[in-house]
Amino acid sequence: MQLTSSPGISIVIPTCNEEAGIASFLGHLLSLTAKYENVEIIVCDSGSDRTAEIVSRFQVLLLRSQKGRALQMNAGAAAAKHPVLYFLHADTIPPDRFVDEILGAVENGSEAGCFQMRFDDLDPVMGFYGWFTRLPFPICRGGDQSLFITRDLFRKIGGFNESMLVMEDIEIISRIEKETAFCILDSVVVTSARKYRRNGTIRLQLIFGTLHLLYALGADQETLVRYYRDNILQ
Repeated sequence: MQLTSSPGISIVIPTCNEEAGIASFLGHLLSLTAKYENVEIIVCDSGSDRTAEIVSRFQVLLLRSQKGRALQMNAGAAAAKHPVLYFLHADTIPPDRFVDEILGAVENGSEAGCFQMRFDDLDPVMGFYGWFTRLPFPICRGGDQSLFITRDLFRKIGGFNESMLVMEDIEIISRIEKETAFCILDSVVVTSARKYRRNGTIRLQLIFGTLHLLYALGADQETLVRYYRDNILQ
C-alpha cells in the first residue's frame, strides 16, 4: 500500500562519474521510498561516464546539465514538483525512515536541516569525525550530511550559488541561518569514506579544515578550487 505523505518530497541527486555505484544506490533508495505516493527522485547528471545510461533504466527523472554541483542541484530543484526539497549525494545512504523524519520536522516548523553522519568505515578515527556532525557549528557541516529545505525558503534565498565550485553547501547554510533555525535531525546518513581511503584519513581531514579556514578568511573561489584540486585525489 502506498502512503500519501503531505507535503511531499523531491529528492535531488547531482551525479558525476558515479557509474560504479549508482545502480545499487538508486535501487536501495527506491526500496525506501516505494510505499510513498508523494516522493519523486531527480538525478541531475553532468555528462559523466555511463551514469546517465544506467540511471535511465530506473523510474526516476533524469536531467542533464553542465558540471557543477550547485548548478546541478538548482536544475533539479527547478524541475521538482513537491514543496520539500531533499538534496542527497550519490554516495550517501539516508536513514530507512528519512521521508517520515523530514516530513515530521517540516510539520513541526523546521524549514531546513540535515541528518547527522557516519562513514561506511569502522576505523575509530572515522567514527570520531562522524561524531562531530551532531554539533551546530559551520565546520561540522557538509554536503554529505544531505540537506532538506522547503521549496519556498529555497526560492527566497535564491538557491545554491552557481558561482561556487566548492563550499557551496556551507555557503547556502549560512544564508538559511539568516532566515530560520537550521535543524540537525537525530538519525544518521551513511556516507562513503572513499576519498579518505585515497587521500589518507588524517591528511584529508586537515585539508578540509584548511579549506574551511580559507573560506572563513574570505578566499575567492579560484584559490579554493586550486587548493582543492592540488591536494585531493578524486
